[in-house]
Amino acid sequence: MSLQTTLDYRPAAARAGLIIDWTPYLVGIGIGVLSWVVFLVVNNPLGITTALSQVSGAVATPVLGAEAVARNSYWARNLFSLDYGTLFLVGTLAGGFGSAVLAGSFRFEQVPTVWAERFGPSPLKRYAAAFLGGIIAMYGARLANGCTSGNGISGGLQLALSGWVFLAVMFATGTATAFAMFRTAR
Repeated sequence: MSLQTTLDYRPAAARAGLIIDWTPYLVGIGIGVLSWVVFLVVNNPLGITTALSQVSGAVATPVLGAEAVARNSYWARNLFSLDYGTLFLVGTLAGGFGSAVLAGSFRFEQVPTVWAERFGPSPLKRYAAAFLGGIIAMYGARLANGCTSGNGISGGLQLALSGWVFLAVMFATGTATAFAMFRTAR
């Protein structure tokens, strides 16, 4: 197995040199406008973790049984429904995929180069770390009763103190984690 398995999917536009450059400024403006539209149309803030919780309950039902899921106080509070949140979850996945394809940067990587340089080429180690990181991030988001988009973006746009504190703590811990994990030896 190679250090990095990569498959590139580039649309005709990318092959012709018409690649979309997703600058952070353009994307930030787009997220801000999307937030306003969402408030206007569905009268809800952006958010994704509640929908992910609803979907996890729906996936757990065939495995654990409907009664077990209904008895779980967390899943009982977040019953699955095909609502705005679920559509936002699906749209986020589809939008991320579509933007990567349009930018000509979509590829499958088992072990990204920056990870392999720091932690080695093991796909199992990479997947285990990603899974553990996902659990910690989701637990924190549900503990805070919202995620980056719910607390940070929507809360920040509403000038909520909790949203601004969330953003400050998120950037500080993200920066500290990046330095701790990926600093280079001198």
